[in-house]
Amino acid sequence: MPGDHAAVTALKRSDLARLTGCNLETIRYYESVGLMPDPPRTASGHRRYGPAHVERLNFVMRARDLGFTMEEIRGLLSMVDRGSHTCAEVERRGRHHLDVVRAKIRDLQQIETVLAGTIARCTGSDTPDCPLLEVLSEGHRDPMAGEITAK
Repeated sequence: MPGDHAAVTALKRSDLARLTGCNLETIRYYESVGLMPDPPRTASGHRRYGPAHVERLNFVMRARDLGFTMEEIRGLLSMVDRGSHTCAEVERRGRHHLDVVRAKIRDLQQIETVLAGTIARCTGSDTPDCPLLEVLSEGHRDPMAGEITAK
């Protein structure tokens, strides 16, 4: 196992990308926006990543997979970096994000209902009349109800 650890402590950016499944450009972006710490450099100036970089990049990628915004991730990482976070603080942030996700799901369900109902009215014929195009042209968003409706 020591050989494995030695290999992980001297990763090039391409190795980090391969090991985590993250795109090279994405790693560069995360570094430029401060989500990834600057890695140490060799005497010749080459970046070298270690286990902490792998762990942090995996954290960021998993948070993105779960739909956290960059600012939310930055906030979570800040808490981790401070080392003074509590589970209650993290839970509050997680519950807020869950509320946002549930609101998006409700919006998507409303969109699905409108699309499914409209497409069901389509005849599939060779005429130019199409219920879907009518809804797209005449539909509107009711700002009070927050739903998409057809006129």
